[in-house]
Amino acid sequence: MSEQVLVAGVGMIPFKKPGASLPYFEMGAEAIRLALADAGFGFEQVQQAYAGYVYGDSTSGQRALYEVGMTGIPVVNVNNNCSTGSTALFLARQAIASGAVDCALAVGFEQMQPGALSSHWTDRPSTFAKFDTLCDEIAGGAGLPLALRYFGGAGQEHMQRYGTKLETFAKIRAKASRHAVNNPLALFRTEMSEEDVMQSPALWPGVLTRTMACPPTCGGAAALLVSRAFAKKHGLSPKVQILAQNMTTDFSSSFESRSMIDLVGFQMTTTAAKEVYEQAGIGPDDVDVCELHDCFAQNELLTYEGLGFCPVGGAERFVESGDNTYGGKVVTNPSGGLLSKGHPLGATGLAQCYELTRQLRGGAEGTQVKGARIALQHNLGLGGAAVVTLYGQV
Repeated sequence: MSEQVLVAGVGMIPFKKPGASLPYFEMGAEAIRLALADAGFGFEQVQQAYAGYVYGDSTSGQRALYEVGMTGIPVVNVNNNCSTGSTALFLARQAIASGAVDCALAVGFEQMQPGALSSHWTDRPSTFAKFDTLCDEIAGGAGLPLALRYFGGAGQEHMQRYGTKLETFAKIRAKASRHAVNNPLALFRTEMSEEDVMQSPALWPGVLTRTMACPPTCGGAAALLVSRAFAKKHGLSPKVQILAQNMTTDFSSSFESRSMIDLVGFQMTTTAAKEVYEQAGIGPDDVDVCELHDCFAQNELLTYEGLGFCPVGGAERFVESGDNTYGGKVVTNPSGGLLSKGHPLGATGLAQCYELTRQLRGGAEGTQVKGARIALQHNLGLGGAAVVTLYGQV
């Protein structure tokens, strides 16, 4: 794969609480229209489309795209849990990089229900049965929603191994709220202090408070990827390119190590990040801005280490030094992240792409990271898949 992959256009709609959004297909269609307007060309130029969603019937992708145009192109529906949006992006990038097409669309949308994530299929074995068994054996938290148990258990393990304090996770959540104040597309834009986070209701006493968990939301986001030849032919001048990308799924060690940190995808993250750095010929110290998968404040802390921003066991110092925010080593989640925007599963990865593309163009307005040239995206889904994408200026 040798074709240069350019980000021609991105679009995102404001995320809303369940019950307050448009239907899924309208959210997806509006995100596509915004990406097309941003790119400066019409839907008739799109040659393939990848549509990501988790909670929806088959061909929901077509239902959304048909609102924008019906041109007979291939439409591939994608479901990869919380990494669905970036999986759609991964497939669109492969299509361009391989030379199969010159213009591909990735769109993600989700019409969520209130409350914690749960399976909609109760008449067959759960895909998380193996996760649940191990979690029961090593972490506790019985009776809590599955995602809370997994990531809370991983945070608890980090606390036990390295002496990480609960207040450190509260600092991460407070940082997210400060960033979100400047993002009009974030759902929660009220600034919180560390004390506010600590005083919110305990979902798992001593391990996790309510505000350390991202809320379910509804939304849509999209990206249009093109080849250099397409851009030249149509007089386009994209400012952002995908330098490298990798998707990694679970290793046997995810279960064999009997570690909650490994169970929630730490090795997937480290492996994908290492491959991306090697592909691009750079290291984590070169990254200026990052949108990472902060479904829980606990996972943001783990991901600092997984992406190589700090040594394993060094995340608390990373936070306390302010290296995760403006003026620090790498600005993480300038958008406010999932903790402030919410997490419409199919749209999340493409919303990250939206933010980072605007950062590298210098057009992120209130969330802009000064002088940003290299951006990293991390999107994680349990079950599992981790997608890490590296962006650079053209």
